[in-house]
Amino acid sequence: METANNNRIWGLAIAAFIFVMDQFVKFLVTGPLGLNELGANMQLLPFFDLTFAKNYGVSMGLLTADSEWQRWLLVALTGVIACVVLVWMWREKERGDIWALALVLGGALGNIVDRARLGYVVDYADFHIGDFRPFLIFNVADAAITIGVVILLARVLFIGEKDKESAGAENKLENENA
Repeated sequence: METANNNRIWGLAIAAFIFVMDQFVKFLVTGPLGLNELGANMQLLPFFDLTFAKNYGVSMGLLTADSEWQRWLLVALTGVIACVVLVWMWREKERGDIWALALVLGGALGNIVDRARLGYVVDYADFHIGDFRPFLIFNVADAAITIGVVILLARVLFIGEKDKESAGAENKLENENA
């Protein structure tokens, strides 16, 4: 039980770290670097630019909030989702799942704060190969959410079955030894 509680505390710390890093980088991009004009761009590497973009929707521009009431509805909806993720994380026992949920939670909170404060989410990370852009412009929060969801899916699809099989084998061995 102590280990599960430690993992939950670590999960909260990871979520807080993601949130702080997300807000800090957004501050740098829009403050000291001055990239708060649409399309403002700073090349860092031949394949990576900082390009300021306002995202009024959620993932890939879906559910765009075109009015104030839609903005606040989106804030409320994503707030409810963040609460569900927090409860799920707190009830979860597996460290990998807790940490993946922490990534999702920290990212969600970072984007919720932007949407509530600014009316949009600040995006800036622009990976590209020449003019080809395999991703939309994103931010630390988006990356954390994506990585967390991929980890959860991988654990469910690949590791989850192995855990059940090994638990079943352990139970069978214990029963045979009894």
